[in-house]
Amino acid sequence: MSGFTLPSATLLAQSVLSGVFVGALYGLLGLGLSLSWGLLRLINLAHFAFAFLAAYLCYQLSTKGVDPLLSLALIVPAFFALGAALHALMARFAITPFNSLLLTFGLTGIVEALIQAIWTADFRKLESSYGEHRFKLGALYLPLPELITLALAVGLSLAVWAVLRYTDLGKALRASAEDPAVAAAFGVRQQRNALLLAGTCSALAAVAGVCLALGYTLAPSQIYAWIGVVFAAVMLGGLGRALAPLVAGIVIGVSEALTMAVTAPSWAPLVSFTLLIGILLLRPGRAA
Repeated sequence: MSGFTLPSATLLAQSVLSGVFVGALYGLLGLGLSLSWGLLRLINLAHFAFAFLAAYLCYQLSTKGVDPLLSLALIVPAFFALGAALHALMARFAITPFNSLLLTFGLTGIVEALIQAIWTADFRKLESSYGEHRFKLGALYLPLPELITLALAVGLSLAVWAVLRYTDLGKALRASAEDPAVAAAFGVRQQRNALLLAGTCSALAAVAGVCLALGYTLAPSQIYAWIGVVFAAVMLGGLGRALAPLVAGIVIGVSEALTMAVTAPSWAPLVSFTLLIGILLLRPGRAA
């Protein structure tokens, strides 16, 4: 018999809590990607590059004395405009979903090179008062940056869900995704709505980027490390849905955390990538 032993209940509980926190970030990163893919039929890989660019901008502003959360007031509108401009460009040239994947992959490489040119490839860590605070719940620790990420992920997911479900704009977006010709016949302003949605998706990426800066060490090459697991969350939850990426992200985050607690950290990526491969093989319609 091997010397394998289960970790303590406290360690398992802390692992589950950590999984919920990182899963919330997966969901927040996946929210804009899911909306873009599901409602606009565009696979925007630059979503991840935008998130990291926002994280570096938050880091830079913090070195000038700007509170990371207050920096959202500057970063979010800028990325809304960037996302809307990118969509307008792709619409102008009638970019297909597959070509949008290639175009935004190239844009991701450009943004990565831009980040390296400005901030170098060295690791950067945002130092703020948020990182010094953590709450204790029994034997469990709740770091403030992770709590902020969870609150933003849940709040924004619920807000987007409410807009899609209850507002005229949300109904128009869903109608355009289902049948653009019929939606146009009923007077839906599809171009305007698409620009609003594309800008919102990039703004969501910016919020996720600020959360990245609050809780993680930054390096340009890490852009690609997040793609697989966030894609798994989006595919597991379903395209064009607001709450599903958050739920799927938390499921994946908790699964990874428990895997690391019970086995070894090197096994954690198997969780997300096995789920992604399984979804693509067993339910290929989700990628349509």
